[in-house]
Amino acid sequence: MSRAGYYKWLKRGTQAYEAENERIAREIEKIHTESPDKGYRRIRDDLERYHDIKANDKRVLRLCRRKGIKSTIKYYNKGCTRQAKNPQYIAENVLDRDFTATAPNQKWLTDVTEFKYYTGIEVHKVYLSAILDLYDRRIVSFVIRDSNNNPLVFDTFDKAIAENPGATPLCHSDRGFQYTNRVFHSKLEAAGMTQSMSRVAKCIDNGPMEGFWGILKRERYYGKRFTNRTSLVKMIEDYITYYNNKRLQRKLGVLTPMEKHRQYFMVA
Repeated sequence: MSRAGYYKWLKRGTQAYEAENERIAREIEKIHTESPDKGYRRIRDDLERYHDIKANDKRVLRLCRRKGIKSTIKYYNKGCTRQAKNPQYIAENVLDRDFTATAPNQKWLTDVTEFKYYTGIEVHKVYLSAILDLYDRRIVSFVIRDSNNNPLVFDTFDKAIAENPGATPLCHSDRGFQYTNRVFHSKLEAAGMTQSMSRVAKCIDNGPMEGFWGILKRERYYGKRFTNRTSLVKMIEDYITYYNNKRLQRKLGVLTPMEKHRQYFMVA
């Protein structure tokens, strides 16, 4: 090959590569517009799964930087745990930060968090109680109410038990007043479950559950102002459906929680 021919071929290759970069960059911008919370790793996973585009992390990162694309900032989650003044039952920290599980319904984490919406200058709150499975990271059940009370938590567990008959997981929570209630402990005992609680002022003992709150709020709540209850509740419900069925997680092998859940039973 002549020198001129080689450089002509080399230039043609560069142009093709750049054209492919532009194509990928356009898809990246679409993903970012729809979900500005996604960083370059999640964008890469979406490109491969939902757009049939294969590119490594470094390439996607370079294109994100070229386009000035950054994920939204993660905010500090203050939480809304109300410790019981006179707890009726305190369980040991049986989980002991062992956040691994070898099967669904082996270990459940639970907690309550709050959201705000505004009507004029009035501030209103809704509370979300949820249960997370440590094996597949799916949200097993959730309940949204206007009051942070015992029925909120009790109904969440009743729903989880009804939808997972025969499940006897280890159930871990913080020391919120609902979880230290004797009735709640009796519910777990009747279902054949073991209760576990975080130590005082040790949020990391319930880390994955706290992590889910942070993900939900960073991706759909922080930076927005909800002006009615209906739109706020719909956002929460839609996000949990998306999280369980569409949000890819690398820790699950680039699968969604429900894909990981179904995969277990297909192999078994």
